[in-house]
Amino acid sequence: MKQATFNRPAGTIFLLIAILHVLRILLGWEAVIAGWKVPIGLSWLAFALAGFLACSAFSRKNG
Repeated sequence: MKQATFNRPAGTIFLLIAILHVLRILLGWEAVIAGWKVPIGLSWLAFALAGFLACSAFSRKNG
């Protein structure tokens, strides 16, 4: 498998994750995992990480 073949779908998935975290922040969506209310601050961190991974995946060429 070529690197670009992997990077395009991976970057798309990370971009969607980043968008969903921004929507959660802007719209105030609540996230609850096993009764624990996830703080918005974790969405900021997840947005930054997913955004970085998406940018990295899209900026990579074939190698």
